[in-house]
Amino acid sequence: MDTTPVWFMRQAGRSLPEYRALRERHGILDICRTPELAAEATLQPVRRLGVDAAILFSDIVVPLEPMGVDLAIVPGVGPVIESPVRSRRDVDALKPLVPEEGVPYVLEAVRGLAATAGVPLIGFGGAPFTLASYLVEGGPSKNHSKTKAFMYAEPAAWHRLMERLGESVLAYLRAQAAAGAAAVQLFDSWVGELSSEDFRRYVLPSVGRIFDGLADLDVPRIYFGVGTGELLGDMAEAGPDVVGVDWRVPLDEAHRRTGPQVALQGNLDPALCLAPWKVVESRATEILARAPKPGHIFNLGHGVLPETDPSILHRLVELVHMRGAEKLYG
Repeated sequence: MDTTPVWFMRQAGRSLPEYRALRERHGILDICRTPELAAEATLQPVRRLGVDAAILFSDIVVPLEPMGVDLAIVPGVGPVIESPVRSRRDVDALKPLVPEEGVPYVLEAVRGLAATAGVPLIGFGGAPFTLASYLVEGGPSKNHSKTKAFMYAEPAAWHRLMERLGESVLAYLRAQAAAGAAAVQLFDSWVGELSSEDFRRYVLPSVGRIFDGLADLDVPRIYFGVGTGELLGDMAEAGPDVVGVDWRVPLDEAHRRTGPQVALQGNLDPALCLAPWKVVESRATEILARAPKPGHIFNLGHGVLPETDPSILHRLVELVHMRGAEKLYG
């Protein structure tokens, strides 16, 4: 591109009135399991906002079901696991994911979108630690205490869990790339709860194997987490092409921590999009000024908030395209 590319995490859903209309008729998992509905939800922000990429509408827990996990997505709560993983026996009961058999609807949606979206399609999956957190906690958690306790008390079972989840996530992302995804993002939403030492001991090996296993596909690999400022260097060491940065660390400092071998994605605070436009414009311009040149994908530091006015996001896309071109060529 001749300017800074821009897309938004959770751009498909929540803040868009057309998505809310879709949700009045269908549950989240129903949309994920129906290729035509998943494609429609994926394309809604592309049409309305003018972003430079589409990200598949799905949920990181979708591949857990064919692995033998009984789950539901409860409105206002999130993913809820019927029988949490608490022992080595529970870990061994998880089935390896065979994407073509377990999630054929995801691959059908990817194939259709890759042929019709008009912009690159980003596929994605949940990282082993974040998926393990849902499995062990039984649902969302504020402090992930059960997950950490299992990790510390049962290290052999924990590493087997990371291995089993890592193998399945790798297969899932490879299948999406083979179906036409132009890039893949690994969401490690809760890994920021760990220290650098624990990340390197309990998480880095499995994540590294995922990125190594994608290296031959020639698709950009993005690694994103929340609250990961102290882990940015470790995340870069895992082998992605791009590291997502939340709003807590300025991009020039993030670039110093990750080194020049990776590009950066981010990092406007999603809450800023609820502020007056002048505030949004000022902060976005500052981010562009601090970003490495080239090697930056503009995004939010986490997902779009439901209260966000889509017109603000549209103006933000236009601003990034204009200021990004000025930065590159001005």
